[in-house]
Amino acid sequence: MTTVAGAPVIAAVARYAEEELRPAAMDVDAAEVPAATIERLRGLGVLNHLAPVAFCGAGLDRDADRRLHEILSGACFNTWLVWAQHAPFVGRLAANLNSGPSPLAERLLRGEILCGAGISDVRRYPDRYVAATRTPGGWVFDGTLSWVSGWGLNEVLAVAAVDPGTAEVVTALVPVSDRTVATPLRLSTVTGSRTERVRLDRVPVADEHVLSVQSFNEWRRADAALSGDARPHLFGLAEAVLRELDAEPHAAARECAAAWRPLIARYRADAYGLADEAADTEGPHRIEERLALKVTVLEALGTLTRALTASRSGHGIAVGDRAQLLARAAQFCLVQGQSAAVRDAHLKRLTAAASG
Repeated sequence: MTTVAGAPVIAAVARYAEEELRPAAMDVDAAEVPAATIERLRGLGVLNHLAPVAFCGAGLDRDADRRLHEILSGACFNTWLVWAQHAPFVGRLAANLNSGPSPLAERLLRGEILCGAGISDVRRYPDRYVAATRTPGGWVFDGTLSWVSGWGLNEVLAVAAVDPGTAEVVTALVPVSDRTVATPLRLSTVTGSRTERVRLDRVPVADEHVLSVQSFNEWRRADAALSGDARPHLFGLAEAVLRELDAEPHAAARECAAAWRPLIARYRADAYGLADEAADTEGPHRIEERLALKVTVLEALGTLTRALTASRSGHGIAVGDRAQLLARAAQFCLVQGQSAAVRDAHLKRLTAAASG
C-alpha cells in the first residue's frame, strides 16, 4: 500500500503499530485495550490528527487519515475500533468551526479526551432509538445505545438522538456521568474493545454541545452514503491477512496471497476513487456501484481469512492463532456500520451465488 507524502505522523504511527500494537494484538483481544495505548496515540498526535494546527492538531488530509485507519486496523483491530469511534468526530468539529468551540469541544480538538460513539441506533427509528426532548437551552436524551466501544477510556460520547415530535436527528456531545450507565456485552469478536451497552437516563444536553440538528431523511441520506463505501479498515485488515499468507511455509498459501494482492489493490483504488467523487458531489453519487464494491471487498476478506485458516491446518482453529483473530475481525466487518441497504445488497449477492 502507498504512503502519504508530507505526513511524518504516519511513519511514527506505523513504527508504533509494527513494534508494539501488532505483537500485543492477541493479548489485547483476550483482555482489553489498555489506557496506556490511548496515551501513546495521544502522544503520537492521532487523537486530533484532523484538527487544525491552532488546536495543536496535525491538520492531515483525507489520504493521510485513510492510511492511519489502514495501519491501525491491520495491526490491532481492537485498538482501531476504539480509536475509530473517536477520530471522525474530531474531524467533524474541525470542519464546522464557524465560531469558537465549546470548552468540551475544544478539549476534543486538542486531543485531551477520548470520545465514544453512539449513533447507529438512529437506523432503527422508529422502532428503537434514543429520544431527544427539547428543553430551555438544550435537550434531554433518554434511551439505550446498543453499543459503545472504548468504555472506561472515553470521557464523552457523540450521540445521535431523535426528537419523536419532529423526527429531527440531534447529534451532540454527552459527557460520561452517573446518568450514562453501561452494562457489559458478550461479543464473539473485538472482545478487547471495551464495548458495552449504555443507558442514557434523561441526560441533559446543553445547546453548546449540539453538533447538528437534521431532518431524519437528511441524516439517513448522509448515513447511507457513508455506510455504502468500502472504507480503509477493510483494506488494512486485508493487508494483515495477506501478510500472514506471505509468511506461510506452504507455497500454495504464498501463491494465494500473490493472486489476491493486485485484486485488493484495485478494489482499494476503486473504493477511494468512488468515495472521493461522492464527497465532491451532491446526492447519492454512484451508490449502487459503491455498495457492490463494498460487498465484493467483504467477500474477499472472508475468502482470504478462510485461506489463512486452511493454511494453518489444525492450528488455524486454535483460539490463540492469529488466523482466528483476523477471521473474527472480518466477521465483525460484516455488521459494523451496516445500513439496511448494505445488508440487502450483501444478502442479494449471496442469494444470487446460490443460483449460479
